[in-house]
Amino acid sequence: MEKTNTKTKKTLDGIVVSDKMTKTIVVTVDTFKKHQKYQKYYKITKRYKARDEEGKYKVGDKVTIMETRPLSKDVHFIVQ
Repeated sequence: MEKTNTKTKKTLDGIVVSDKMTKTIVVTVDTFKKHQKYQKYYKITKRYKARDEEGKYKVGDKVTIMETRPLSKDVHFIVQ
């Protein structure tokens, strides 16, 4: 019996809000979630730190980030 890795890596779309660190950017990701009781949608905003090796992304750019192994204490995503 052959083992297969069925876990896929998470990808998120967001906007760069900070590029002040070297090789790292901060990306804001907005998602809509449905309230369990009231059935209304509300927006959740989360900030993720992502690795940008070349430093080519600036504030306001739309990017796609992909989950990876931990690169530092806070960085768990890379820019695609």
